[in-house]
Amino acid sequence: MKSLLKKLKYPLILDGGLSNVLESFGCNLNHELWVANLLDKNPKAIMDTHLAYLNAGAQIISTASYQATIPGFMKLGFSRSESEGLILKSVDLARSAINQYCTKYKCQDKPLLAGSIGPYGAYLANGSEYRGDYNVSKNNLLEFHLKRIQLLDASNCDLIALETIPSFFETQVLSTILKTIKTPSWISFSCKDGQYLNDGTSIKKAALLLKNHPTIFAFGVNCTAPKYISSLIQELKSIKTDKKIIIYPNAGDSYHVESKTWMKNSNPKYFTAMSKEWFLLGADIVGGCCQIGPSHIKSLVKSNKESCEKQ
Repeated sequence: MKSLLKKLKYPLILDGGLSNVLESFGCNLNHELWVANLLDKNPKAIMDTHLAYLNAGAQIISTASYQATIPGFMKLGFSRSESEGLILKSVDLARSAINQYCTKYKCQDKPLLAGSIGPYGAYLANGSEYRGDYNVSKNNLLEFHLKRIQLLDASNCDLIALETIPSFFETQVLSTILKTIKTPSWISFSCKDGQYLNDGTSIKKAALLLKNHPTIFAFGVNCTAPKYISSLIQELKSIKTDKKIIIYPNAGDSYHVESKTWMKNSNPKYFTAMSKEWFLLGADIVGGCCQIGPSHIKSLVKSNKESCEKQ
C-alpha cells in the first residue's frame, strides 16, 4: 500500500459528510450511535450514500464507523463479537459500493477506502468531541482506541482515518497506537481558529509530533469552519515534512448536541471557490465534512480537473 501511495497523483478528492446525505434519504439520526446505528438498522442507506459520493467523483470514501465503537454497541445489548462485526460491516459496505461502482464504470484507478475512527468524545455523544475536555486516563483512552484500530488494520481498508481529533493528549495516544499497525493512516484535527486545536494546542505542535511518524502518511484538518482552513494549511506547510496535507472542513454550521442536528449559520455555496486557494496553498487531499454533500464534491472534482488541464 505504501508503494501505491507514492504512485498516486495528487491532489485527490475525498468524499463529504455521511449524515447530511442519510438525512436527505429520510434516515433519523437522533441516536447516540448517530450514523453507526444504521449499520444494523439500514445498511442499504449507507451503501447508497457511498455510491452517491462515488458517482460525484470522490477518489477516497470513508466508512460509516466514525461513531461505531465496541463499548457503544455493547451498551445497547450487542455482544462483543457482534459489535466487532458491525464495525467490520462498515468496511464491507464501502468496499461493496466501490466494487459496484467500478464494475459499472470500469475504473482505471479504483477509489480508496478509508476506515473512519472518531475521537473518544464521539462515543460520549455529548459534544465533547468538539472540545477535547473529556476526563479519561491515558491507559483508558489507549484501551478504548486500540481494538477498533486493530480491527480496521486487519480489514480490507486501504487507509485508516483518525478524524476530528480535538486535543494534543488524544493525538499522543493515537500516535503510539499507530506505530503498531501496517495500514497507512491520517490524523485530522478539529480546530477552533486558524492556529489552534479545540483544546488550545497549536496545530504546529500537534503536527510536529507526527512529522516523522512511520505509518501516518498525511495530517490535516476536518470538521472546522472553512474560514480558518487557509491559515491552518499555512501553519502545517511551515513544518518541513513529507506528509501530505488533508483538508475537509464542514460548511461553517454548528452542531446542536441535544437534537443531534446541525444548525445552519452560513451558506456553503462558495466551497468550491474557496478550495482553489486551499490547493494553491498546498493541500494534497480535499473533501468535506458535515453538511458538505455530493453536489459539493462533484463541483470540487470538476474544478480540480479543469485546473489540472490548464497546468
